[in-house]
Amino acid sequence: MKKGFVFILVTAILFSTSEIILKIDTGAFNAIQFVFLRFGIGSIVLLPFAIKSLKKQSYHLSLRDFLFLAFTGFICVVVSMIFYQMAIVYLQAAVVAVLFCCNPVFVVIFAFLLLHNKIYRHTIISLIISIAGIIVIMNPFHMTGNPIGFVFLILSTITFAFYSVIGRKRSSKFGGLALTCFSFLFGSIELLILILITNIPVVARFFSLTNLKLFSSIPIIQGINLHSLPALLFAGILVTGIGYTTYFLSIEATSNITASIAFFIKPALAPILAFIFINESLTLTMIVGISLIIIGALASFIPDFRMQNQRIQSQKIKRP
Repeated sequence: MKKGFVFILVTAILFSTSEIILKIDTGAFNAIQFVFLRFGIGSIVLLPFAIKSLKKQSYHLSLRDFLFLAFTGFICVVVSMIFYQMAIVYLQAAVVAVLFCCNPVFVVIFAFLLLHNKIYRHTIISLIISIAGIIVIMNPFHMTGNPIGFVFLILSTITFAFYSVIGRKRSSKFGGLALTCFSFLFGSIELLILILITNIPVVARFFSLTNLKLFSSIPIIQGINLHSLPALLFAGILVTGIGYTTYFLSIEATSNITASIAFFIKPALAPILAFIFINESLTLTMIVGISLIIIGALASFIPDFRMQNQRIQSQKIKRP
């Protein structure tokens, strides 16, 4: 159990630095190029652990599994993470970090609609408090962030929640680590294909003329130098690769619910790290919004944790 909490702490710290590192490297790379490089590197780091996990379960991926992983990779990397990276371009790193942690709000909705999961009263209370926190941070009457940034962030959060829910249908068969690794790998390959297409002269000219220069002639390795490489490797190896590995190791050592503590630590830790390392201000509305989101998360976590313990105890009693 102690080992599990070490994994949770490492996961929380690495995930809390994610938006800061991405913000630092925003100017060095094309946003879409950076998504490709980050998840390409991350999937390679995760691959040995994913293969080991599959061997441990004696599970062999079928063609149907690969098609499913190609779909989840497209939703996660090509769609959600591009919106996420664009949000970082337009908004403060701390705002993106905190609001993206609210994706469980949409996970609950998708899980109810697609998986027919039951919604408990404490879950509804948690959603209401979390949404209140989101509104306070966005501060719609005195909005300081770029509105288009909030649009990108909301789209990223919704699509990532969708990816999380549809992933549950198969992750029980081959594990969350394999799902994450191969989704990242397939998503990176799909994004590479799209990048190559944007370099076709006709396509590049079309995006240039339609004021979408970001999607015109997207580079692959341009911008990688001694100055930008450390942040890229940190994002790819540590945040994406090691971060997700320690997250799944924390699940194995504890439980899904206990491991999710990492996502409750991030909304509190990320703004502090952003203040220290990139001098982002911590406003009163930001502090109030973060507090509401953490309270909302705890309103769901504590009852779920108790319910899980009750199930474990009842199973122990039933055993002969």
